Amino acid sequence: MTEPRQPEPVAATAPEAGVADAEHRLHPMSWLFVLVAQLRQFIVPLVALLVFGQGDRNGLWPMIGVAVLALLSLWQYFTYRYGMVDDALVVRSGLLERSLRVIPFARIHNVALKQTLLHRLFGVAEVRLESAGGNKPEAEMRVLKLDDALALERLVRQRGRAPDAGVAVAAADGDAVLLQMSLGEVLRLGLVSNRGLILVAAAFGGISQFNAELLPDLFERWGDMLFGWAGEHQFGVVEFALAAVTLVLLVELMLCLLSIALALLQFYGFRLSEHGRRLTVERGLLARWRTSASRRRIQAWTLREGVRHRWLGRQSLEVDTAVAEDHNRHRALREVAPIATPAQCTGLIEYLLPRAQWTALDWRQLPAGSWWRLWLPSWPWVLAATAVLTWNGGSWGPLVLAWLPWSAYKARRRTARAAWALGDEVVAVREGWLRRHWRFAEIDKLQALQLSRNPIDRRCGTATVWLDTAGAGTMAPPLRVRFLPLAEAEALYARLSQELARRPLRW
Repeated sequence: MTEPRQPEPVAATAPEAGVADAEHRLHPMSWLFVLVAQLRQFIVPLVALLVFGQGDRNGLWPMIGVAVLALLSLWQYFTYRYGMVDDALVVRSGLLERSLRVIPFARIHNVALKQTLLHRLFGVAEVRLESAGGNKPEAEMRVLKLDDALALERLVRQRGRAPDAGVAVAAADGDAVLLQMSLGEVLRLGLVSNRGLILVAAAFGGISQFNAELLPDLFERWGDMLFGWAGEHQFGVVEFALAAVTLVLLVELMLCLLSIALALLQFYGFRLSEHGRRLTVERGLLARWRTSASRRRIQAWTLREGVRHRWLGRQSLEVDTAVAEDHNRHRALREVAPIATPAQCTGLIEYLLPRAQWTALDWRQLPAGSWWRLWLPSWPWVLAATAVLTWNGGSWGPLVLAWLPWSAYKARRRTARAAWALGDEVVAVREGWLRRHWRFAEIDKLQALQLSRNPIDRRCGTATVWLDTAGAGTMAPPLRVRFLPLAEAEALYARLSQELARRPLRW
């Protein structure tokens, strides 16, 4: 596949020459949404001034601050313009200090539309145009009418298409739906996602920042109350065990219900569709997200399967896209199939990566004797925990050593499943036992290769091949082939290097 056509440079004077389409303004109520976003950032100091400044003139400062923010919001509405010039988007802003940005459509990698409940009430949407590099989006429009936002997305989709040489790309009249999640699938996603545990952990961390003594005091009071109640009823060993199991089940039930609620809010009405060679995802119950990206912007793939996935006969498919790294990265196209059957996930991979021949890959297992390399990291923390508990708790400390046989068994199972594959168009790794994942990428999308050897590798005559792609998320598993014999690792590294040298890098 040849390298995408690079856009022609657009002269900054084009808008003045009358080439541009009619310029457009933001929605008349955009100042309200900008004001709300700014108040969100300054809400803590404003509330502090309002609460602690009562009874004197300091109480007026919050109102003055709100008035200033409102004027700035109105200023942005009256000075912000956007229009089209050939194959580029032109954005003007400012009056005293003017800014003119010319953004080629081919440079826009992701179009994200967000609708909160307030947006939906006014029939508007926030639009973000993102590229592969930089810490900020290429353009952020707060806010446009929903019809105007969808029209801008269609325009980027049509004018930003860069087909391969000799390949005709036919624009479909409508979106082709590739996956649509029913309510039952969203509920299953809540059961397997453990998002409730993440939210609770974040809440505990936030509370600890404001009051470090609050959580220990609460746990101490709850412990005294529970053990006091158990002592009054003269609980024995069996009763304590049943009470502990019941408490764990209740906590797990609460976390599951919280995870289901979060899944409903984030993924209700999930739909994956394709228009031409661009993928679009819509999701959300109260707030709606709509994000789209070109298929050629997908850098790597991750297929996940946890224990609960297998109980329900489901898998999850995610992708890494080359978009700007910022605090709003969660809006980028990531979940291609948040939860689906294995057949649906395989069908999506074969449809979106037809040349990868996913089901025909020749998987090569890692050396069976390398299991102890996965077991070795368990020793330091187990020995440290044993020493600490023995020092403080006496005879209970050595019980921690019971973890070592289990970790050895787990390491053997993980090694038995670990494998890698190299096809004509894709390189893939398979790891995990209880929580399994498949990580793969097109060879054309690899950014860098690295052959590394630590002291244990040099002692054992092995090496690890690291494969780097753009847009990898912080939670994505690494794309690497571990514990290979040195000769095999060098052969893999040489072959991939030759393939990258003769193929153009594709974004």
